[in-house]
This record gives sequence, structure tokens and C-alpha cells, in this order.
Amino acid sequence: MQHNLPHSGRVFAHRGNILRRLSLRETHRVTNLPLSLYTCLTLLLIALFIQTTLPIHAQEGPVPPAPYFSSPTPGPLLAKEASSDEETIATTATVKVISTEATATGLAPAAVSERNRDESGVQTVAGVGTPTAKTLTVGQLSTATHQPLPTAIPTPTPERIRGSLTVAVASNVPESYASPVRALLNRTTSVSAGSWLKRPLHLLDSVDHAGVRVQLEPLESTLLTGSYPLIERVYVVVVPFNRTIDDISLEELRLRWQGLKAAPLYVLEESAAELSAVLGTQRISSFSEQSWQNFFESEADTLGIIPFEQLDPRYKVLTVDGVNPLDNHLDSSRYSLTVALTVQGTGAAQIVSLLQPLFRPRTNRDPNRLTTLVMTGVTAMTRGTARRMEDLGYAYPAQIISGTLRAADITHVSNEVPFLDDCVVNDSPNNLTMCSHINYWATLDAIGTDIVGLSGNHVNDFGRSGARQSITWYRDNKIAIYGSGLNREEACAPLRWYHNGNTFAFIAALAFGPPFAWANDEQPGACYYYDEKEKILAMIERLAGEVDIVAVELQFEESYNPYPLSTQVREFRELREAGAHIVTGVQSHVPQSLEPYSADDVGGNGIIVYGLGNLFFDQMQQWATRTELIVRHTIYRGELINTEILTTVLENYAQPRWATMEEREEILTRIFNAAPALPKVTANVQQ
Repeated sequence: MQHNLPHSGRVFAHRGNILRRLSLRETHRVTNLPLSLYTCLTLLLIALFIQTTLPIHAQEGPVPPAPYFSSPTPGPLLAKEASSDEETIATTATVKVISTEATATGLAPAAVSERNRDESGVQTVAGVGTPTAKTLTVGQLSTATHQPLPTAIPTPTPERIRGSLTVAVASNVPESYASPVRALLNRTTSVSAGSWLKRPLHLLDSVDHAGVRVQLEPLESTLLTGSYPLIERVYVVVVPFNRTIDDISLEELRLRWQGLKAAPLYVLEESAAELSAVLGTQRISSFSEQSWQNFFESEADTLGIIPFEQLDPRYKVLTVDGVNPLDNHLDSSRYSLTVALTVQGTGAAQIVSLLQPLFRPRTNRDPNRLTTLVMTGVTAMTRGTARRMEDLGYAYPAQIISGTLRAADITHVSNEVPFLDDCVVNDSPNNLTMCSHINYWATLDAIGTDIVGLSGNHVNDFGRSGARQSITWYRDNKIAIYGSGLNREEACAPLRWYHNGNTFAFIAALAFGPPFAWANDEQPGACYYYDEKEKILAMIERLAGEVDIVAVELQFEESYNPYPLSTQVREFRELREAGAHIVTGVQSHVPQSLEPYSADDVGGNGIIVYGLGNLFFDQMQQWATRTELIVRHTIYRGELINTEILTTVLENYAQPRWATMEEREEILTRIFNAAPALPKVTANVQQ
């Protein structure tokens, strides 16, 4: 009968038989012991049984401090992860619009509470779920999907040692690591060899005669060698922000590093020794940070390699053989430029335990402090887009791009039109009174939408009552919104968010007409920027001292050119000067230029995105309106460290697809050539 049970039942039955045999054996041995000891042993066996049979659940994420909205907190991971964008649609398209994202993606839903306001009037809302891990892409490029490694490298179990333990530090270990390691080993005369036994410890000069070696090696090689990693260091390949290259091979990097290809590769002096463990013998020069920057920006075909923690928005990060180091689901052991200081040999476990306290933190890329934020352009699921959704399915627009968007930790949508339960399709191209049926939320659910900006000038197309109905629908379904509200105060209030220790404030405003789209003291609508400009600038300055990232989006005057209007440049830069880290134009129906800032610039790391173009809108009339940008920001330890540009092309009035390599190069070249001249005063020199 036991063999007819499912696998989990057989495991429980098998362990039950073992427990009974152990219990009989132990009962015979302990019948003469005091009752209390006998009881303790019985309880110990029961505890052991429970521990070894019950499933282990994923650890809960950090509990956000009030009043922040908790971006999805992980629950127990279930078995299925969608392997493609199309498969995501299959699992989400039939979910009711009131479902939390956790339910839609196969993860245990977290608690949901009603929207409320804290004492300062800031909008807050409680957590929902967490998106399924997905492949991240750059244009048509993709990377392998992995779960992040734990931040703390587990301490290995001590091994049995016979005789003395000999240790040596390999010559490829930089002196910054080797010196403290040797000092500690010299001070240590013995190590534990199990139970109460101690074995003598001897530090040797050469690894040739040592039983244990401390060395540098690629992290991925530890899977084969059985080495124990003490620390890991992730390096990234970068080019200037306005380059169109996306990927580089490890072989290409090795050729440049070893001087076998006449193409520039610049590395920092302090990184050279670690990179040699991955790239081989170094035959190129390395530079100080200042010299590195000067050379890096001066040559057209230049590549640079820097430690992950030194990233900033002025750099574009390349994938290495298709693996993206910015992937929020990266397994660093599968990424070629992860270097590890490892311990190998019999007795390595004891040496790891001894040396671990020397190295804090153990990684320069802690996945538990990293957040990816995807921001998108104009969404207006109306007219021709609505007709296709009625004919081909409510989640049809999301079918190709959904996996990439829902993989982000925070997925943003700027929705121009109200959601109404009685919206009727009017697919006339001249129709400018727009709405979306609530069934169309299936598309936004499929892309994993977390937050919705409502600064569009069509939010009141169906009057104040339509706006009120739409806002109520969002709130009834626990969807986080900002930029519109039931009155002016609500519309202009920021939305706070929390993820992986990174804190955010999102603000949205309408800087254009018509006036009936603007909220007032008693009626719903969008926050009108010019009525509230001084208050908004003061709020940005205050929030910049309270949260890590202030993200402001402005619905500005529309332009069908890739270069921004001069008034747009002035207004957007003023928002940055007030303290905004991310400034985004959500008005443009064509892609516009971007403006990255580094830690050396006044205001520090940040970016201005003048216009993203459309996301889900039916403008097929020209190539410029069919091309679209999606930006993926990476925030690490409270700093914006990078912005990736994803490129799509609209098909069939409703469905974006990833741009081909040729299309992507044309789109990027167009927006890079349209970039306005940077402000003259950029130096942020420390005195």
C-alpha cells in the first residue's frame, strides 16, 4: 500500500517507519533513565521528524516602516515559473480584475488593506503580492532567469582532519586580501577537527605543498572545484550612455585584456588583480580613477570594466554572453565576471569559518538591496486598441512584452483615460473622448502593474462623474494611483513605496490643458502643475531628504519630435534641481531624448527622460509613433545606479513587440542625436 501513495506520502510513511524503529531501540536503552530525560528524548525525536518532513518556505521580506507602501513581500515560492511572455498571458488573462498580482502569478498573496493617508497627507497603501521571476531583455536580447543567491555565504560544516592542517595563500590574491588573511593565520595555532579535537595549523609560503589554498577564481568554477567562496565581487562592462551596442562576449573581453586585439579596454588599477582570475594574463595598462574616466570618454570603440558598486547613470551596462548583471533575478555564479576569493582543500571548512569575520560585506552586489523600476509611456486602451482587445482578447496587447515588464520589482503605467464599466468602443481615429472598459485591466495585470500615474489630460473625458467612478474603481481594487484624485489635495499628493530597503516617492502632474481635466478643491481630476508648482517644488525638496528616490512625471505639452521643447528642458531640469532623482515626460507619443547625471554632477545620480512615446495606444500612422521606449531603472542601496532603455514597436494598433537589432539601433541613434546640450555647471567637487 505504501508504494501506491504519492511521492510526498511515501516520504512521510518511510520517515514514520524509521521513527518507530528508532523509538523502539531508544526505549530499550532509556527505560532505566529518569522520566524527564526520557520525555526530552521523545520530544527531540518528534522535533527532528517535523523538521525533516515539513516543507521549507521562503523567508519573508522586510516589513516596511509606516507610512510606506510595501512593494510585494515574498511569500512561499510555488513550483511553476512561466518560461515565456506567452505563457504568462496563459496564466493571467483569465484572472478577475480584483485578484491581487500574487494570485495571478502563483505566489501566496500577502495581506491587503485599504488606501489611507498618514498624518502628512501622503497617500499610502498596504502590500499585495510579488511578481514571478522572469527573463529580462534588452530589445530582443534575453538573459537566463535565476533566483538570487543568499547574501550571507553559508558556513560549511567542519571536516575531519588527520594530522596538521597546512594553508597557503595563492600568488593571485591581491595584497589587500592576502595581508589580513596571513596575519590571522599566523596568529592561529590550531583549529577544531571535530568534537573536542584540535589540530595544529601551519601557514606555508607555497600552495604546492599546502593542504588548503586561499585563491582567486571565477565564482562559476567553484561549482566544479568544490571550493568555498569567502567573498564574491561582481564586475560590469560599461560603455558611454549614448552607445548602441548591447552585448559583449567573454572571449572578446579576453582578447582585449590579453592584448590580442587592438581595441581599447580600460580598467581601474585596484581591479586588475581580481579581473586576471577571469580574463587571464593582463597585457594592457590599468589606470587611476581620474585617468580611467578621461580615456574612457575619449575613444569611440572603448569598453570599461568597473566594480558593480561603482555604477552610475552615465554608463550603459553591457550583457556578457547574454547575461545581464542588472537582472534582479541574477544568479551571480552564472555570470562570467563574478570573481570569488575561495578556500579549497581538505580542512577548507575550518579555514572558511576562521576567515569569514574578516570580510564584511561578502558581496558588492547584495540582491536584497536591489530594486528594478520599469517605467512606461502613454497607455490609452481605447479606439483601435480597444477594438483589437474586443476581437483578440483583453490581454492581447501584453502578450509579447509581459514577461519582461512583470519581472521588475516595481512596474509603472501612465494611464491617460478613465476605467469605466460601461465604456463602449468608438474606434474612429478622430475620437478624442476616450475611456477603457474595466475588462481591459487584464492587459495591465498581465504586465504586473504595481503603480499607475494618472496625470493625463483625458482623465476627465467622461466628466467629473466618470473620473470619480474610475478613481473609486482603482481604490476598490487596491490599485495604487497618484496624479489624480477626488480633489486637488488628493491629486497632488505623492505615493510612497518601499522595496528591499529602498524608499520611493512618486509624484505626477499635468502641465497642459484642457482646464476641465484639472482637479479643484471639491472635484476630481489631475493635479495641475502650474497652479501647484511652488508647492510641488517644495514637496520634492522635502521628500528628497526623507526617501531615497523621488520620481516625478510631468504630462507636458505634446511634441512629435525626438528633441524636447526648450520650455520642456527648462521645466524638467528645474524639477531635478529641486531634488528629483528621476524626471519623466509621459506626454510624448514619440520617443524623446534622455539626460543622465552622475555622482559628479550637481544633485548627484539621476536621469531626465523627456519622453517615452506610447505603450498601449493605437497610433500606427507613422513610424515615429509606432516606436516606443520602456526604461528600466536599477536602484541599489538607495541610489539610482543605472537606466536601461528597452525598445518596442507597435503592431496591429494594439500590441508592442521587441524591436529588431536594426530597428533598435535606429531608435537609439535618433534619440541620442536629439539630446539637448547639458548644463554648463556640472562639477560636484568636494572641498
